[in-house]
Amino acid sequence: MKQLTLDRALAFIDLETTGTNIAKDHIIEISIVKAMPDGEVLSKTRRINPGVPIPPEVTEIHGIGDEDVKDCPVFKEVANEIKQFIGDSDLAGYNSDRFDIPLLVEEFLRVGLDLDMKNRRQVDVQTIFHQMEKRTLSAAYKFYCQKDLTDAHSAEADARATLEILKAQINHYEELKEDVESLSKFTTRDNFIDNGRRLVRRKGIAVFNFGKHKGKPVREVLKREPQYYDWIMRSDFLLDTKQKLSEIFNDMMLKKD
Repeated sequence: MKQLTLDRALAFIDLETTGTNIAKDHIIEISIVKAMPDGEVLSKTRRINPGVPIPPEVTEIHGIGDEDVKDCPVFKEVANEIKQFIGDSDLAGYNSDRFDIPLLVEEFLRVGLDLDMKNRRQVDVQTIFHQMEKRTLSAAYKFYCQKDLTDAHSAEADARATLEILKAQINHYEELKEDVESLSKFTTRDNFIDNGRRLVRRKGIAVFNFGKHKGKPVREVLKREPQYYDWIMRSDFLLDTKQKLSEIFNDMMLKKD
Protein backbone atom coordinates (compact mmCIF):
# COMPACT_ATOMS: atom_id res chain seq x y z
CA MET A 1 0.00 0.00 0.00
CA LYS A 2 1.30 3.43 -0.97
CA GLN A 3 1.81 6.00 1.79
CA LEU A 4 1.57 9.79 1.51
CA THR A 5 5.18 10.98 1.34
CA LEU A 6 5.96 14.33 2.94
CA ASP A 7 9.25 16.23 2.88
CA ARG A 8 7.65 18.93 5.06
CA ALA A 9 4.31 19.44 6.82
CA LEU A 10 1.12 19.48 4.76
CA ALA A 11 -1.63 21.64 6.32
CA PHE A 12 -5.22 20.83 5.39
CA ILE A 13 -7.32 24.01 5.64
CA ASP A 14 -11.08 24.14 6.02
CA LEU A 15 -13.13 27.27 6.65
CA GLU A 16 -16.69 28.01 7.66
CA THR A 17 -17.56 31.53 6.55
CA THR A 18 -20.24 34.20 6.32
CA GLY A 19 -20.63 33.44 2.60
CA THR A 20 -18.78 32.59 -0.59
CA ASN A 21 -17.61 36.02 -1.77
CA ILE A 22 -13.83 35.97 -1.22
CA ALA A 23 -13.55 39.74 -1.51
CA LYS A 24 -16.22 40.50 1.10
CA ASP A 25 -16.99 37.50 3.32
CA HIS A 26 -15.22 36.50 6.51
CA ILE A 27 -14.07 33.41 8.40
CA ILE A 28 -16.16 32.27 11.37
CA GLU A 29 -14.37 28.98 11.96
CA ILE A 30 -11.00 27.71 10.79
CA SER A 31 -9.53 24.29 11.24
CA ILE A 32 -6.01 23.30 10.26
CA VAL A 33 -5.13 19.61 10.29
CA LYS A 34 -1.37 19.39 9.87
CA ALA A 35 0.14 16.13 8.62
CA MET A 36 3.79 15.91 9.64
CA PRO A 37 6.55 14.04 7.76
CA ASP A 38 6.95 11.61 10.69
CA GLY A 39 3.28 10.61 10.50
CA GLU A 40 2.07 12.74 13.43
CA VAL A 41 -1.13 14.73 12.84
CA LEU A 42 -1.60 18.06 14.64
CA SER A 43 -4.72 20.20 14.59
CA LYS A 44 -5.91 23.67 15.53
CA THR A 45 -9.51 24.85 15.36
CA ARG A 46 -10.70 28.36 16.23
CA ARG A 47 -14.08 30.07 16.19
CA ILE A 48 -13.86 33.69 15.06
CA ASN A 49 -16.16 36.67 15.39
CA PRO A 50 -16.46 37.96 11.80
CA GLY A 51 -17.57 41.42 12.89
CA VAL A 52 -20.63 41.22 10.64
CA PRO A 53 -23.97 39.40 10.96
CA ILE A 54 -24.01 35.80 9.75
CA PRO A 55 -26.84 35.38 7.23
CA PRO A 56 -29.52 32.92 8.44
CA GLU A 57 -29.28 30.88 5.23
CA VAL A 58 -25.56 30.41 5.86
CA THR A 59 -26.18 29.38 9.49
CA GLU A 60 -28.55 26.71 8.17
CA ILE A 61 -25.63 25.15 6.30
CA HIS A 62 -22.93 25.01 8.98
CA GLY A 63 -24.96 25.58 12.14
CA ILE A 64 -22.96 28.57 13.41
CA GLY A 65 -24.94 31.70 14.26
CA ASP A 66 -24.24 35.14 15.67
CA GLU A 67 -24.74 33.97 19.26
CA ASP A 68 -22.13 31.24 18.79
CA VAL A 69 -19.37 33.71 17.88
CA LYS A 70 -20.31 36.87 19.80
CA ASP A 71 -17.65 36.23 22.49
CA CYS A 72 -15.02 34.82 20.12
CA PRO A 73 -11.90 36.77 19.08
CA VAL A 74 -11.83 38.68 15.82
CA PHE A 75 -9.42 37.46 13.15
CA LYS A 76 -6.81 40.10 13.95
CA GLU A 77 -6.48 38.68 17.48
CA VAL A 78 -5.70 35.14 16.29
CA ALA A 79 -3.97 35.87 12.98
CA ASN A 80 -0.40 35.51 14.29
CA GLU A 81 -1.29 32.30 16.12
CA ILE A 82 -2.77 30.81 12.95
CA LYS A 83 0.13 31.95 10.79
CA GLN A 84 2.68 30.45 13.20
CA PHE A 85 0.80 27.15 13.31
CA ILE A 86 0.81 26.94 9.51
CA GLY A 87 4.51 27.81 9.48
CA ASP A 88 6.21 26.81 6.23
CA SER A 89 3.75 23.99 5.50
CA ASP A 90 2.52 23.15 2.06
CA LEU A 91 -1.26 23.66 1.86
CA ALA A 92 -4.13 21.35 0.97
CA GLY A 93 -7.89 21.16 1.22
CA TYR A 94 -11.11 20.45 -0.61
CA ASN A 95 -11.83 23.19 -3.17
CA SER A 96 -9.03 24.99 -1.35
CA ASP A 97 -7.38 26.48 -4.44
CA ARG A 98 -10.54 28.40 -5.34
CA PHE A 99 -11.97 29.20 -1.92
CA ASP A 100 -10.37 28.31 1.42
CA ILE A 101 -6.79 29.40 0.69
CA PRO A 102 -7.70 32.59 -1.24
CA LEU A 103 -10.09 33.67 1.53
CA LEU A 104 -7.53 32.91 4.25
CA VAL A 105 -4.87 34.92 2.39
CA GLU A 106 -7.37 37.76 2.02
CA GLU A 107 -8.14 37.75 5.76
CA PHE A 108 -4.43 37.97 6.55
CA LEU A 109 -4.01 40.90 4.16
CA ARG A 110 -6.96 42.70 5.77
CA VAL A 111 -5.07 42.76 9.07
CA GLY A 112 -1.73 43.66 7.50
CA LEU A 113 -0.14 40.20 7.40
CA ASP A 114 1.18 38.37 4.36
CA LEU A 115 0.96 34.58 4.16
CA ASP A 116 3.87 34.08 1.77
CA MET A 117 2.72 31.68 -0.94
CA LYS A 118 5.78 31.80 -3.17
CA ASN A 119 7.41 28.58 -2.00
CA ARG A 120 4.30 26.66 -0.93
CA ARG A 121 2.93 23.78 -2.94
CA GLN A 122 -0.85 23.34 -2.99
CA VAL A 123 -2.86 20.14 -3.31
CA ASP A 124 -6.59 20.43 -3.96
CA VAL A 125 -8.19 17.08 -3.14
CA GLN A 126 -11.40 18.13 -4.88
CA THR A 127 -9.51 18.48 -8.16
CA ILE A 128 -8.27 14.90 -7.91
CA PHE A 129 -11.77 13.73 -7.10
CA HIS A 130 -13.44 15.74 -9.88
CA GLN A 131 -10.92 14.59 -12.46
CA MET A 132 -11.48 10.99 -11.44
CA GLU A 133 -15.03 10.76 -10.08
CA LYS A 134 -16.75 14.21 -10.08
CA ARG A 135 -18.69 14.21 -6.76
CA THR A 136 -19.05 16.11 -3.44
CA LEU A 137 -16.92 15.90 -0.26
CA SER A 138 -19.41 13.59 1.49
CA ALA A 139 -19.59 11.36 -1.59
CA ALA A 140 -15.80 11.40 -1.88
CA TYR A 141 -15.47 10.31 1.75
CA LYS A 142 -17.95 7.50 1.19
CA PHE A 143 -16.31 6.45 -2.07
CA TYR A 144 -12.69 6.45 -0.96
CA CYS A 145 -12.95 5.74 2.77
CA GLN A 146 -16.18 3.70 2.91
CA LYS A 147 -17.45 5.94 5.72
CA ASP A 148 -20.32 8.39 6.14
CA LEU A 149 -19.30 11.99 6.85
CA THR A 150 -21.74 12.45 9.71
CA ASP A 151 -20.40 15.82 10.88
CA ALA A 152 -20.19 17.58 7.50
CA HIS A 153 -19.74 21.38 7.64
CA SER A 154 -17.81 21.14 10.88
CA ALA A 155 -14.47 22.65 9.83
CA GLU A 156 -12.29 20.10 11.64
CA ALA A 157 -14.40 17.13 10.52
CA ASP A 158 -14.18 18.31 6.90
CA ALA A 159 -10.42 18.92 7.12
CA ARG A 160 -9.76 15.51 8.71
CA ALA A 161 -11.98 13.82 6.13
CA THR A 162 -10.01 15.55 3.37
CA LEU A 163 -6.72 14.22 4.76
CA GLU A 164 -8.19 10.70 4.84
CA ILE A 165 -9.47 11.07 1.28
CA LEU A 166 -6.06 12.13 -0.04
CA LYS A 167 -4.40 9.14 1.61
CA ALA A 168 -7.02 6.87 0.06
CA GLN A 169 -6.73 8.53 -3.37
CA ILE A 170 -3.01 7.85 -3.70
CA ASN A 171 -3.75 4.17 -3.19
CA HIS A 172 -6.85 4.11 -5.38
CA TYR A 173 -5.17 5.57 -8.46
CA GLU A 174 -1.98 3.95 -9.66
CA GLU A 175 -1.02 7.06 -11.64
CA LEU A 176 -0.92 9.22 -8.49
CA LYS A 177 2.45 9.47 -6.79
CA GLU A 178 2.91 9.77 -3.05
CA ASP A 179 4.88 13.03 -2.86
CA VAL A 180 3.40 16.51 -2.56
CA GLU A 181 5.38 17.88 -5.53
CA SER A 182 3.68 15.43 -7.89
CA LEU A 183 0.26 15.87 -6.29
CA SER A 184 0.58 19.65 -6.53
CA LYS A 185 1.40 19.45 -10.24
CA PHE A 186 -1.53 17.08 -10.78
CA THR A 187 -4.04 19.42 -9.12
CA THR A 188 -2.65 22.74 -10.39
CA ARG A 189 -3.48 23.02 -14.07
CA ASP A 190 -2.95 26.76 -14.55
CA ASN A 191 -0.06 28.90 -13.38
CA PHE A 192 -2.08 31.61 -11.66
CA ILE A 193 -0.17 34.48 -10.04
CA ASP A 194 -2.95 35.66 -7.71
CA ASN A 195 -5.74 33.97 -5.77
CA GLY A 196 -8.39 35.85 -7.72
CA ARG A 197 -7.08 34.19 -10.90
CA ARG A 198 -6.95 37.56 -12.61
CA LEU A 199 -3.26 37.21 -13.47
CA VAL A 200 -1.67 34.13 -14.99
CA ARG A 201 1.87 33.29 -16.05
CA ARG A 202 2.29 31.98 -19.58
CA LYS A 203 5.71 31.08 -20.93
CA GLY A 204 7.20 32.99 -18.00
CA ILE A 205 5.26 36.19 -18.73
CA ALA A 206 2.53 37.70 -16.51
CA VAL A 207 -0.69 38.01 -18.51
CA PHE A 208 -4.12 39.45 -17.69
CA ASN A 209 -6.77 36.74 -17.37
CA PHE A 210 -9.92 38.91 -17.52
CA GLY A 211 -11.56 41.89 -19.17
CA LYS A 212 -10.63 43.84 -22.25
CA HIS A 213 -6.92 43.00 -21.91
CA LYS A 214 -7.37 39.25 -21.35
CA GLY A 215 -4.42 37.37 -22.81
CA LYS A 216 -2.23 40.48 -23.04
CA PRO A 217 1.08 40.83 -21.14
CA VAL A 218 0.61 42.86 -17.96
CA ARG A 219 3.76 44.94 -18.43
CA GLU A 220 2.81 45.95 -21.96
CA VAL A 221 -0.70 46.98 -20.90
CA LEU A 222 0.49 48.99 -17.88
CA LYS A 223 3.19 50.70 -19.92
CA ARG A 224 0.71 51.72 -22.60
CA GLU A 225 -2.27 52.34 -20.29
CA PRO A 226 -1.11 53.14 -16.71
CA GLN A 227 -4.63 54.31 -15.80
CA TYR A 228 -5.71 50.65 -16.03
CA TYR A 229 -3.55 49.98 -12.96
CA ASP A 230 -5.24 52.87 -11.12
CA TRP A 231 -8.68 51.52 -12.04
CA ILE A 232 -7.87 48.06 -10.68
CA MET A 233 -6.50 49.50 -7.43
CA ARG A 234 -9.71 51.52 -6.91
CA SER A 235 -12.06 48.67 -7.83
CA ASP A 236 -13.42 45.69 -5.89
CA PHE A 237 -10.63 43.24 -6.67
CA LEU A 238 -9.05 40.97 -4.06
CA LEU A 239 -6.31 42.56 -1.98
CA ASP A 240 -4.07 39.70 -3.08
CA THR A 241 -4.66 40.57 -6.75
CA LYS A 242 -3.84 44.22 -6.08
CA GLN A 243 -0.71 43.23 -4.16
CA LYS A 244 0.57 41.00 -6.96
CA LEU A 245 -0.20 43.62 -9.60
CA SER A 246 1.57 46.27 -7.52
CA GLU A 247 4.67 44.06 -7.32
CA ILE A 248 4.77 43.87 -11.12
CA PHE A 249 4.08 47.60 -11.50
CA ASN A 250 6.71 48.61 -8.92
CA ASP A 251 9.28 46.34 -10.57
CA MET A 252 8.55 48.10 -13.86
CA MET A 253 9.09 51.50 -12.27
CA LEU A 254 12.41 50.41 -10.73
CA LYS A 255 13.71 49.11 -14.04
CA LYS A 256 12.49 52.28 -15.75
CA ASP A 257 14.63 54.36 -13.38
